[in-house]
Amino acid sequence: MAGKDDAYDELLEAVVELGFPVEFGAALAAGLGGEWSMRRMIGYLRGARPRTMEQVADELVAILDQRQAIVEHKLSERAQESVTRFYNRERED
Repeated sequence: MAGKDDAYDELLEAVVELGFPVEFGAALAAGLGGEWSMRRMIGYLRGARPRTMEQVADELVAILDQRQAIVEHKLSERAQESVTRFYNRERED
């Protein structure tokens, strides 16, 4: 859990460094949820140095979309592995 807590603190720090309210950072962290997503946002904030909260919100949506695509891909891989195991067992019988 320390990784997520550290990411949360770094995210708030990056948001405040850009001049945005700390409450905005807390809302971002809540929306992003996990450490991976928070670290993606920290990289964006420190690299792109957005000037508006709207720009940050757009990146939030992009990160969430990317995370969802990864989750769906992983689920698809697991389903395919299950089907493959099933067919392999059928051939063994």
